[in-house]
Amino acid sequence: MPSAARGSVSACRIQHAVKGVKNALRDISDDTVKLVQGFEGLPDGDPTTVNLDPYLDPVGIWTIGWGHAIAWQGHWLRGSENRPQAQALYPGGISRDQAETLLHGDLVDAGRDVSLACAVPLSDNQFGALVSFTFNLGINNLRSSTLLRKLNQSDYAGAADEFPQIGRAHV
Repeated sequence: MPSAARGSVSACRIQHAVKGVKNALRDISDDTVKLVQGFEGLPDGDPTTVNLDPYLDPVGIWTIGWGHAIAWQGHWLRGSENRPQAQALYPGGISRDQAETLLHGDLVDAGRDVSLACAVPLSDNQFGALVSFTFNLGINNLRSSTLLRKLNQSDYAGAADEFPQIGRAHV
């Protein structure tokens, strides 16, 4: 589930040190934030209001800001029938700054998961691409992917070749 925000992204660090994990402590770079923001856009569920309001994403999950999935009672809030609940969880919507704070927290969570799943060293750009993947598709999809299998076998080129395949997959 998404976590609460933790300050600015450039100041965020994953404080989850695990013995033997090469990527256990990583910054979420501004480039990674911009990458995710570029893919996500900043939709507004009700453009007639001043703030950003919840919207239904393409897979039917209520979302707010830059792809922050809305959880309620331990589950993702799904379906158009749950619009009143999504609006009740964010009465009056959120500001752009609040959307950025939510995104930062979500990316820290995704970065922690990537760090734990990868057994090889990653450049900042490689790490950022995997954080974006995990933010969008989830850690379980990364863990079960051919991309991660190849990457953890130090087949960096083979792992990179998997990205276009993922773009066409129906997850």
